[in-house]
Amino acid sequence: MLTTLKEILADARAKQYAVPAFDCSEDVMVRTILETCQAQRTPAILMCLQMQLAGNGWVYISGLVKAVADHHDIPVVLHLDHADNLDQIRKAIDLGFSSVMIDGSRLPFDENVGITRATVDMASPQGISVEGELGHVGGLDLEATEHADSVLTEPDEVTQFVQQTGVDALAVSIGTAHGVYRSEPQLNIERLKELNAVSCVPLVLHGGSGTPDDQIQQAVRNGICKLNIFADERVAMFQGLKHACQQGRQDPLPEQLFGPIKQELANVITHKIELLGAQNQV
Repeated sequence: MLTTLKEILADARAKQYAVPAFDCSEDVMVRTILETCQAQRTPAILMCLQMQLAGNGWVYISGLVKAVADHHDIPVVLHLDHADNLDQIRKAIDLGFSSVMIDGSRLPFDENVGITRATVDMASPQGISVEGELGHVGGLDLEATEHADSVLTEPDEVTQFVQQTGVDALAVSIGTAHGVYRSEPQLNIERLKELNAVSCVPLVLHGGSGTPDDQIQQAVRNGICKLNIFADERVAMFQGLKHACQQGRQDPLPEQLFGPIKQELANVITHKIELLGAQNQV
């Protein structure tokens, strides 16, 4: 059943667990994520990046998720991740996304507030949740060609940002990075405690792939309610692809090609669910 980010994160914050959010760009990913979350009795957040939706991807992925959501008796969120302009937000609203994330984190504070407030004004009347970002989570871009530095979120800006924008969830920067890490991260848990103390909305951590499990669990204990995952999915699918290539048939059946990929991906999804304490929460 399709629902909003606001609804499932309210439960996560009240019960002190976090929900993993998985990027998806193909039907194999959608099916594996949903079926694994169903088996684990956890809410499912399926995220899409604008570059993954180019061309007909907008229609294919949103249409698929909306078509299958009611066949699962767990909450399902269709979430647009890291939109950086209002045209993308409008398109997501028109196509039935139940949640959107506007990323104004590279902008000066007032401009970030402005574009985030405009997103809330567009989405909220339609019953669509909005996630904003304060501070900036850097790291590698998806093409692995550019690396940006992270900027930690300042506690004294959180209350003002949330009040002025009306966001339902806030992505914060405490030391993670997007993509594959160049060195092991060290999350600033003390900063997270300060952010959680002043935030009236659930906190989100981007760049969750590759972060040591013990640090992730510390973050959940101190206020993180949603963890974004993508690079770990890609690593798992590549391992599955290599296993699939080892089978001997010249004309392998689809289940022989996609089976190992789905299994490796399901293993990662299950681990993240258990790590965050999200199993059996539905």
